[in-house]
Amino acid sequence: MTSIDRLEKQLKDISEILKNTYNDDSEIGVFSGISGISLFQFYYSKYLGVDYYSDCGVEMITESINRINKGYNYPTYCGGIAGAGWVVEHLSEEGFVEIDTDGLLSDLDAYLYDIMVIDITNNNYDFLHGAIGYGYYFLKRFQNTKSEKLKVRYTEFLIKLLKHLQQLSIKNEKGIKWVSVIDKTTGVQGYNLSLSHGISSIINFLSRLHKYLEFRQSVVPLLKGAISFVLNYENEEEGALSLFPSWVSDPYEKNSSRLSWCYGDLGLGVSLRIAAIALKDDDLYNKSLVILKHSAHRRTKEQSFVKDSAICHGAFGNALIFSRLYKETQDSLFQETASYWMKEGIAMATFEDGYVGYKQWGGDEIGWKNEIGFLTGIAGIGMTILFYLSDFETSWDECLMIS
Repeated sequence: MTSIDRLEKQLKDISEILKNTYNDDSEIGVFSGISGISLFQFYYSKYLGVDYYSDCGVEMITESINRINKGYNYPTYCGGIAGAGWVVEHLSEEGFVEIDTDGLLSDLDAYLYDIMVIDITNNNYDFLHGAIGYGYYFLKRFQNTKSEKLKVRYTEFLIKLLKHLQQLSIKNEKGIKWVSVIDKTTGVQGYNLSLSHGISSIINFLSRLHKYLEFRQSVVPLLKGAISFVLNYENEEEGALSLFPSWVSDPYEKNSSRLSWCYGDLGLGVSLRIAAIALKDDDLYNKSLVILKHSAHRRTKEQSFVKDSAICHGAFGNALIFSRLYKETQDSLFQETASYWMKEGIAMATFEDGYVGYKQWGGDEIGWKNEIGFLTGIAGIGMTILFYLSDFETSWDECLMIS
């Protein structure tokens, strides 16, 4: 069996497992929940040119909507309504479904806006579980709505979020930063640099707002200040394992970060590259490539800290990012690195009782476990395989702030 045959067999098996298990998932979000799982079925259908799998996706999206109608009210981008809304918008703009998203989603605006304001007021700007996630959803609505009235509404929502980000920001000689709880068990605070939960997500989000004149004046000082703060913590020592830490605290101690989407140089480098393109800053763009190329050379377990296969912090997440970077830059180093991490991911399908052979590491207390979701399970693994094999243009990885 060739490697492509093996991957296509995995895709078929993933689709079947997801079809049989999605209703067991209690959440509906894009990263954790059935709307994110539906993405795989729609893109698998497009890859094969077969309607059956798209019909499976429609079942999943319909179930997400039905749960909201029955009172499901968990709001976040990762696991809740904001994430499901983002998926519906994406499916609509890509032509997978015909839905009046203005009519379907606008009734949720007031609830999600109120939660966003509560979160940002309490300094919870987290992309997955806090205010940036809601802002990211509202940005998608701002971009896609056909109603001028709703466009004004989303503009006001996003300006409100920007004002709160400005009020909560801390400015010093290094730039602009936002405080986070670094250790939830002890309550220790610091400055999280990550894409999943930290300042890289703010940089990434602000860069996307910069495109629009409605937000640019408020965005620019925050964006440039945040970039300056992050770059101050580059490790310039020769032979450094990672160029940036996952977080900084007072007193500052240098620490190496993992190679992953969620924490470390990869997510940070991707965000700086997106910021450089928005700002038309050649120096920053070149700096982002230095970071990403340095990351491309971290390939052993000891260098990368990669333990499992999922998108969040595993081999397939690295493969996805480097595949995207190759598509956009045509740099052969990124192509080679994407192939390396694909092979590493495939080689991790060793569990006889795993989904398609895959399990994810849940920590010392939990150990290895089966997961079906997008961010930490086989739905995301399947999406990465599709990205790697497909020859059609796609933008679904925008949900991860990669594209």
